[in-house]
Amino acid sequence: MAALLASTAVPLAAETPDREQIVSIVKEQRDATIEDLREWIALPTIAAEKLNTPAGAEYMKQLALDAGFQQAKIIPTDGVPAVFATLDAGAETTLGLYFMYDVKQFDPSEWDAPPLEGRLVEREGEGLTIVGRGAVNQKGPEMALLAAIKAIQASGKKLPVNLVLVAEGEEEVASTHFDQVVAVPEVRDALAKTVGVFIPSAAQSKDGSANITLGAKGAVEFQLVVGGETSDKYPKTDIHSSNHARIENPAWRLVKALDTLVADDGHTPAIDGWFENVRPLTERQKELIAEGAALNPEEEAKALLGVGRWIDDEPYVTSLERFLSQPTVNIQGLIAGYTGPGGKTVLPGRAEAKLEFRLVPAMTKDEAVSKLKAHLAKRGFDDVQVTVSGGYGPNETDEDSVLIRAQKALFDEKGIPYSIRPRNAGSWPGVIFNGPPLNLPASQFGLSRGGGAHAPNEWFLIESSDPKVNGLDEAIMAYVDYLYVVAEEAAEVSD
Repeated sequence: MAALLASTAVPLAAETPDREQIVSIVKEQRDATIEDLREWIALPTIAAEKLNTPAGAEYMKQLALDAGFQQAKIIPTDGVPAVFATLDAGAETTLGLYFMYDVKQFDPSEWDAPPLEGRLVEREGEGLTIVGRGAVNQKGPEMALLAAIKAIQASGKKLPVNLVLVAEGEEEVASTHFDQVVAVPEVRDALAKTVGVFIPSAAQSKDGSANITLGAKGAVEFQLVVGGETSDKYPKTDIHSSNHARIENPAWRLVKALDTLVADDGHTPAIDGWFENVRPLTERQKELIAEGAALNPEEEAKALLGVGRWIDDEPYVTSLERFLSQPTVNIQGLIAGYTGPGGKTVLPGRAEAKLEFRLVPAMTKDEAVSKLKAHLAKRGFDDVQVTVSGGYGPNETDEDSVLIRAQKALFDEKGIPYSIRPRNAGSWPGVIFNGPPLNLPASQFGLSRGGGAHAPNEWFLIESSDPKVNGLDEAIMAYVDYLYVVAEEAAEVSD
């Protein structure tokens, strides 16, 4: 358990200057912060639906200016625009921030509260929450960080770090054009001056413990399509099902193609050469996973996911090793023919599968896509169209980087137990910062709590019923403290 706290390895951070004054300001600004978050939730940017794509960027730009960034501008891409902003505090250290201003799709009929209202709802065992699409992923944590920046400035102080912000509107479609943003010389040069880049997150567990992650899996989103648009052996539209005696059904063809992508167990990837560049877990990473299991009980994990067992009835730690180390080929959805009540006796003119890969070190997006296409071609599936909608590789950050050292120091100072994960099984485009030409540390940080990302009734905690778990005010102060600790750690490293 000593490795969980790591107090002997990292010196305690200095207390944030005039902290009580900033706490008071955070409390005074609380209602305004909640209203700001509610208004942001009311404006969803959904890249997949091309919803509010110009408006979302303009709104993000204004949020940055309102938080004290001296300049903010829209960065055009071949898809949804991004936002680039800088705040020069005259500090010795510059810190990078990554925001996403887009959200996932939603079906209001599945929600208990309107998904764009930002309603305050009491959640049993948690406290008062705000419910809405984007509440935790990632508008709640991001608004808390913006509120922290405002509170420091309202106290009459300069920030302990300069800030460089990049915010994209395509994260939920696997950051299709984000590499174009970082390639802009002005953006690239500003980021190159930072000690690293982090994304605000809600990483506090129900018992108050925290999680540090040293990376994340990569992701590639794509579609497989079979139908009249891919070959003349299929009809252009749905036709009478009696024709299946003489005309091929694209849905069956798609099923056959999909079946080749995984082994008979239904989950092990079977794409040719898929595991060729998969780097196995190190002994240190296995040690971290085992330690993390002690802070995140198995029954809670199963209850959260609504399952009773892991693949092959594996032990908990083994399932966690699989979770964090294995690349996946996942079917998100299947669409073909008639899906209404009863039957309709049609032969579909089109069948589509929406899939994603999750990639681990040392895999790359280009490698994964090339192997998929070669795999299908080798088996004669030349009528299966592959369309890649976005993606990026995995990212990794050293445990001794300034960003991670600062998290350890802060948690040690506050007496917060924490686990260190080798990587998240979910994804974010940290590789854009991690990889060349920037080669920067990239991490996630946030001492707040929420849930329901990508699901109905998404929520973010505002007032906690447990003093060990942060509500909004405490989450804001965690960002205040983190900025000061990053400055201190960076100074120690430079000395």
